[in-house]
Amino acid sequence: MFTGIVQAVGHIAALEQGDGDARIRIRAGALDLSGAVLGDSVSVSGVCLTAVALHDDGFSADVSAETRRCTTFSGLRAGDPVNLEKALTLSAPLGGHLVSGHVDGVGEVIRREQAGASTRYVIRAPGELARYIAAKGSICVDGVSLTVNTVAGAEFWVNVVPHTLAVTTLGRYAAGTRVNLEVDLVARYLERLVMGDAAAERGGVSRALLARYGFLRPDERARRRGKQT
Repeated sequence: MFTGIVQAVGHIAALEQGDGDARIRIRAGALDLSGAVLGDSVSVSGVCLTAVALHDDGFSADVSAETRRCTTFSGLRAGDPVNLEKALTLSAPLGGHLVSGHVDGVGEVIRREQAGASTRYVIRAPGELARYIAAKGSICVDGVSLTVNTVAGAEFWVNVVPHTLAVTTLGRYAAGTRVNLEVDLVARYLERLVMGDAAAERGGVSRALLARYGFLRPDERARRRGKQT
């Protein structure tokens, strides 16, 4: 588990392509790896990776073909900057929110604009993730824990303060930048708890599904049927 509080910005030192998968070597920058051992988990721009080799200036990790397909790592190149965070320990402060490092989808920055001293990003998420993103809720963008300010369909707004821009890769982002997204774990568990097996049905949550499982009152169902006649 992670918190979404980036501890250092590293860089991709080398990338060895395999049969769909890859091994990447990361220069860890200011990340403290003095107590690191093989098998440690590190969040790399929001993706949980396992250290398979340790070096004086960083570590190496394997990236599966599935991970490359489902994240921005499909376009990773040597020299690219990455946000780094070591795995959470029981004694560490939880400064952001609980993050698993399992990316839910890839979003795209639609717009960047100044909002006072901070910078506002408008990001479009995959449609299937929209129901998990709520105003004033948390979301992880490339490994950074952020608060959602506004939601409009599959698009959401986040404001990033100057400090976060300076100590993460977010300051480099512009319209068209692709980002790894992980929605708040609580939202997924709540959906499963409330909807049960219905949450796994194809097509997600709809008004018809809510009515079938009793989450719409009879008068509301009748009113909605009346609107359709």
